[in-house]
Amino acid sequence: MIHLDKQLAIIKRGAVDILPEDELIAKLKKGRPLRVKAGFDPTAPDLHLGHTVLIQKMRQFQELGHEVIFLIGDFTGMIGDPTGKSETRKQLTLEEVAKNAETYKEQIFKILDPQKTRVEFNHLWMEKMDAVSLIGIAAKYNVARMLEREDFKQRYQKQQSISIHEFLYPLIQGYDSVVLKADVELGGTDQRFNLLVGRELQREFGQEAQVVLTMPLLEGLDGVQKMSKSLGNYIGITEAPEEMFGKLMSISDGLMWRYYELLSDKHLDEIQALRCKVEDGSLHPMEAKKALGIEIVGRFHGAAAANQAREYFETKYQKKVMPVEIRQHFSTPEPIWICRLIVDVLKFAKSTSEARRLIAQGAVKVDGKVVHDVNFRFHYPPNEIIEVGKNRIAQAAKIS
Repeated sequence: MIHLDKQLAIIKRGAVDILPEDELIAKLKKGRPLRVKAGFDPTAPDLHLGHTVLIQKMRQFQELGHEVIFLIGDFTGMIGDPTGKSETRKQLTLEEVAKNAETYKEQIFKILDPQKTRVEFNHLWMEKMDAVSLIGIAAKYNVARMLEREDFKQRYQKQQSISIHEFLYPLIQGYDSVVLKADVELGGTDQRFNLLVGRELQREFGQEAQVVLTMPLLEGLDGVQKMSKSLGNYIGITEAPEEMFGKLMSISDGLMWRYYELLSDKHLDEIQALRCKVEDGSLHPMEAKKALGIEIVGRFHGAAAANQAREYFETKYQKKVMPVEIRQHFSTPEPIWICRLIVDVLKFAKSTSEARRLIAQGAVKVDGKVVHDVNFRFHYPPNEIIEVGKNRIAQAAKIS
């Protein structure tokens, strides 16, 4: 095993809390691989860079020789995590959760080593649990403690609805740690309460309590709110390379260093050296940002795609020229479905299914704005520019 001090330095990188740190040190001193768990509810089909903060930390544990358990909360996903919610969250169907879970399995191995990753689904033990057993778990935690959780406390004080099933969520998340015999559980700072419930339940079941490690919530493109698809400030890991690169270039110079610390594989000393060069003027911040973009895009799309995305960005936004000749098209006399426009008019895709996938990947833009709605109907005026990927570009022409 790697020396204790080196392990601690890597584990503590970017972490907000290690609760308690002395227990982590004691576990590491035993010299055996630790079981490191992180749970993800498949509530949406795509992961974004905010999710990968935890996955990066999992990979660091993996590289230190520890056992990583990627838990897909397909059972808890149907309950809906109430964390931070001011009202009861909409429950997902089994079919929605199962579909999203499949995409997660494909996406996580862009970061984790599939040969060293244990993937679990919590429906495997929760669906077998009878009512008596569930009541037994509920008996090990009290309502007063549950109402100490900030979101529950606020809703209770405001006399807003709290459904009984929402209390089950942290209990089941905690019970997952019992089943998996977790030594360490990772989560965002907003998950602190739920993670600590796991410690309590492990003690109740006669196990050694897990150590809780919390990571910060990555700010989105606005630099203020946490990265979220609902807020539109996210960078999806399945987005087209040029879209991902362009979004990374749009973050502020200050936020760039936060992304470096939480997302980059570069050593902290190397990041600090880059920062010093930027501060003393020997390196332009945009060049440091491009290096970050190359690394992140390369992780999910490969080095060649990352370099092409950089060239596309430099050509279009820095040299202020279009990378390819714009094709001219007459405007359609009537509004047209965006997928039909891409397939039938522009010939930029072979089928509407391919057009839908391109839209889902964020590869379609109208006048510089990403199209997210696959049902969008569009009547484009003269000079409006349609982009599909980095080299399929069309401009509307006047009707003659």
